[in-house]
Amino acid sequence: MEHKIINSDVLIIGGGTAGCYAAICLGERSGLSVAVADKADIRRSGCLAAGVNALNAYITDGHKPIDYVKYASKDADGIAREDLLLDISERFNAVTADMERRGLTILKDSSGKYISRGWRNIKINGENIKPILAREVRKQKNIAVYEHVNITDLRTDGRVRGAYGFGINDGAFYEFRARAVLVATGGASGIYRPNNPENLPHQMWYCPFNTGAGYCMGILAGAEMTAFEMRFIALRCKDTIAPTGTLAQGAGARQVNSKGEIYEDRYGLTTSQRLWGTVAENRNGCGPCYLRTTGITADQEESLYRAYLNMSPVQTLKWIDSGYGPSVRDVEIDGTEPYIVGGHTAGGYWVDRERRTTLEGLFAAGDAAGGSPQKYVEIAAEGIIRYLQEYSEYGDSERLNSQAEAKKAEYEHHINSTSGTYTPHQIETAMQKVMDEYAGGIRTDYIYNENGLKLADEKILGLTELIQPAEVSDTDDLLALYEVRERLIVARVLIAHLMARKETRWRGFQENADYPEKKREYECFINSVMRDGKIQIIRKNLVHIGDDQA
Repeated sequence: MEHKIINSDVLIIGGGTAGCYAAICLGERSGLSVAVADKADIRRSGCLAAGVNALNAYITDGHKPIDYVKYASKDADGIAREDLLLDISERFNAVTADMERRGLTILKDSSGKYISRGWRNIKINGENIKPILAREVRKQKNIAVYEHVNITDLRTDGRVRGAYGFGINDGAFYEFRARAVLVATGGASGIYRPNNPENLPHQMWYCPFNTGAGYCMGILAGAEMTAFEMRFIALRCKDTIAPTGTLAQGAGARQVNSKGEIYEDRYGLTTSQRLWGTVAENRNGCGPCYLRTTGITADQEESLYRAYLNMSPVQTLKWIDSGYGPSVRDVEIDGTEPYIVGGHTAGGYWVDRERRTTLEGLFAAGDAAGGSPQKYVEIAAEGIIRYLQEYSEYGDSERLNSQAEAKKAEYEHHINSTSGTYTPHQIETAMQKVMDEYAGGIRTDYIYNENGLKLADEKILGLTELIQPAEVSDTDDLLALYEVRERLIVARVLIAHLMARKETRWRGFQENADYPEKKREYECFINSVMRDGKIQIIRKNLVHIGDDQA
């Protein structure tokens, strides 16, 4: 492999929404040189690649940032960093205005006010949100973008000094040397068997190409992670896996069972309770379950068609193709497979208010950061600027040189191997089967127990050992191999977190059959650190903020 060395003040790993916006902030507010590495094309990469039809974090008239803190904390049953939530909620509206200035279309009423969808959401035409951000990134003279480069490991000698990866198209070995690194790679999908396996594995809610890469590289380097057991399982339109919030909030659709009974009030209205109620109704023989849309007006139906074209066109196409729009037939709903995603729950890196991780020189933003829902990238960018005012080394030691050569040799070993027994796809399929059956997947209605988790851990560890001799023929296969490695490492940490929380706090998201009730002793964060291949569990206290402090 050709060895390419890239020097910059800051390396941003991941060019999705979080990575792009952080790069823009750094480019406009500092003279720092920035490298953005993405395994795809930043115009259409990350979980918002296809677009979005609402900004789900906005403080509307009559509300304050502390209202959002209370809402998000309650939705997470108290397991949320209120200090992080307050930081981000104070900036929602400023960033919204900034995105509108850059070209994002935000819907307004006749008086010029943003059209809200509930008190914390506003409607947008966001099918082009990623192209807008990509264009803004490329405007900055001090930002260099490296696309189709897959980052796999951090460059570290006790302090993070960059990262290693390979070019998917050019086949080169990339060594990024930087004074600070921001992980913005999103969360993790594909760990569990999805709703639509076989020929439709990518018909899922969360981006199928978000593999937990950022989590994995941090875990392997010894970073502290948090709240992986607070899984996110989306309640979605059946088969299309299109979002349901647009129906519930935009059209006022209630959850009903096959008897026409509104069941959502019986189970609770938090995100996890809405899912759990649907699971329970199906299990009790009252399914299928629906969002009641019959009887909505022609204008509401037209609005739904347009809204889904902005984020999940397949739902609109299904309505049109079947001839049964939402005004004449209720929309069937179902739960997805579990994901680890910081934007809706709290899984990810343990960070401080500057968004620094526990590894010196490493920051996290977007879905990669943990502790609270709705991470905020502008704060991470500002933290990096302040950090680099005090730190000026790139690092160039014999230890780092040896590390780079070893990683290059690892890539070359896989590419040149001709004796692989299993393909990356086969290993991934086996992993998803294990997680689905033993670690609370769709097959068991998301319920798990300790014996099952022990079996899952044993089997996942065995699958991890198949990575080294796997069958790889080119860099596309090499990409697939490292994506499986990432998912397997994240799966191991997830299993450890599920075992450590000996209670059931989020019915549906985290349903422990051995411990079906909540316990006060678990009103804390479950954190972990991997050392020498073993996962150590750490408990961290909650962080509360009173009204007087807000």
